[in-house]
Amino acid sequence: MSTAHDEFLADFATMSGFGATPGGGVDRQAGTAADHATRAWFSQWLAQHGYTESVDGAGNQFGTLDLVSGAPYVLVGSHLDSQPLAGRYDGAYGVLAAAHAGARVAAEVQAGKLRPTYNLAVVNWFNEEGSRFAPSMMGSSVFTGKLPLEGALATADPAGITVAEALAAGHSTSQGNAPVLAEVARYAEIHIEQGRNLEETGTQVGIVDRTWAASKYRVTVDGAQSHTGATRMEDRRDALFGAALVIAAARELTAEFEPGLLHTSVSELYVLPNSPVTIARQVLMNLDLRSPDESVLGVAMERLGKRIVDAEADSRTEIRLDLTHNWGVVSYQSKGAALGRVSAESLGYSHRDVMTVAGHDSTNMKDVVPTVMLFVPSVEGISHNEAEYTRDDDALRGVELLTDVTRRLVCGELEED
Repeated sequence: MSTAHDEFLADFATMSGFGATPGGGVDRQAGTAADHATRAWFSQWLAQHGYTESVDGAGNQFGTLDLVSGAPYVLVGSHLDSQPLAGRYDGAYGVLAAAHAGARVAAEVQAGKLRPTYNLAVVNWFNEEGSRFAPSMMGSSVFTGKLPLEGALATADPAGITVAEALAAGHSTSQGNAPVLAEVARYAEIHIEQGRNLEETGTQVGIVDRTWAASKYRVTVDGAQSHTGATRMEDRRDALFGAALVIAAARELTAEFEPGLLHTSVSELYVLPNSPVTIARQVLMNLDLRSPDESVLGVAMERLGKRIVDAEADSRTEIRLDLTHNWGVVSYQSKGAALGRVSAESLGYSHRDVMTVAGHDSTNMKDVVPTVMLFVPSVEGISHNEAEYTRDDDALRGVELLTDVTRRLVCGELEED
């Protein structure tokens, strides 16, 4: 194993110690002490490797390397925040891989081995996960103009702490000026797949060419608060029962389509008053439907709507769905995917085109700049779990691939579609 490989694995082990959990994962939700500690460590790492650090108003943490005076940046990165009780690799692997790739490419430029067209920057996007502050992909949404900065900063967590307050309580820097979108020419990101396609097919790397379509809803179930024992069954308007019917209907809906055509889930329940002897008056929860076929989402929601009418009648509750996020099947730039394939082939890595089911910061960036998105295998497809794991050989292969992609982008190989 090369020295560069040893250094990456050692850095990854150190980084994984911040917010470490007993089960081998991490818990560092955005803006928490564990997240800030990770950001502070990354700040030191950037300084030690020649980067100039800066943080923008949305909490996005950048490291820049000036290679060509006045030129735009090739931006490479991912996120360091995690879900609660999550894995070590989701997001964080991509940030560290980007930082190592950037340092290697900059060293080649300084040695006269490359003639750059662009400058280089790495990024740790703030609050990609959206577990503490909604919505997810917050930092990149602000950066790309999809979400107003003021609204993001005013967003509060369940305890009432705002993003602005959480950012002010932790790591910040005044060094340099943070890049803005107008200064970014290209974007690249590498991530664990969070699925089983690469592992099951024995493929070494994935080239992301499209996203699954998704529709996300905030579900409100209104009933009537009453006594769990004394209230007659026929008089009950149990919001939790109504919610349970929606949850079951969403799960059962997937069986009405071919396997792999529809994923559904319900998450983050708030039950009021959440008392052991009181029937719930209200339940708030999130409903998530995803498909590689946009028409499937339409049919699924039509069928689910009929089941919700039945759920209202059976539980004597009122159920409302408010759309919070939705996007269709969207392609990454074809020339960006082609560049990823060229890099994989030049390194002798087996590869295949894959769709991303999960959202990533690249799904924002691809809408505004040419983007390359890459995957490495996830063991058994486990993610958002302490057992999340990517083998060292796969992780190191991904760093090599991202380095080659970054090298090509910095030298101006990617033309816009």
